[in-house]
Amino acid sequence: MYPIIRLAKVFLTSPKRPPLGPDETGTLDMLVWPWDCDIFVEMNNGRHLTLYDLGRFDYGARCGLLPLLKKEGWGLVVAGSTIRYRKRLLPFQRYTLHTRLIGRDDRWFYFVQKMTRGEDTCSSALIRTAVTKKGRILPTQAVADALGSTDWKPAMPPWVQAWIDADDSRPWPPEE
Repeated sequence: MYPIIRLAKVFLTSPKRPPLGPDETGTLDMLVWPWDCDIFVEMNNGRHLTLYDLGRFDYGARCGLLPLLKKEGWGLVVAGSTIRYRKRLLPFQRYTLHTRLIGRDDRWFYFVQKMTRGEDTCSSALIRTAVTKKGRILPTQAVADALGSTDWKPAMPPWVQAWIDADDSRPWPPEE
C-alpha cells in the first residue's frame, strides 16, 4: 500500500520548511512502521524506493519545483535507479532520509539519497529523474531557468558518470 498519510504530511509541511538551494541536502526524520516490513521483519526493499519518492517530493517542494509543476502542467518521471542496502531497518526504528541533487545533464537530473540511523547508512540510491510536459521530457536547462538556477550544472562525479555510461551500454528493449 502506498504511504498516503506520509505523502500528505510531506505535501502539507514541506512548503513551510526552509527553502533548499540546488547544492543543499534535504532531510526527513522518519519511523519504520510495521507495514513497511517484509516477512523478515525489516523494511522491504521496495519500500525503500517508495520512501525515497517522498524525499524527492520534499526536495521539490522546498526548492520551488512543485508550484512550477502545477503552474506549468509539468510532471515528474523516474527513468532509472541503482540502490545498495547495507543495514537493516526494523519496526519502530527512527531514521533520517537524506536527498541531494547531485548533478544534471541535458535530459536528466540525478539525485543521491540515503537512509541513515545515527552514523550508519542503511541504504543509498542514485535516481535518474526528469520533468515532463505532455509526455515529453523537458531539457534540464529549461527547468533550471524556471527555478532561477540557470548556472547550476556541477561536474558529474566520476562514479555517477560511470553508472550513466554503463546504463547507456545496456540494450533496450532488453534482449531475451
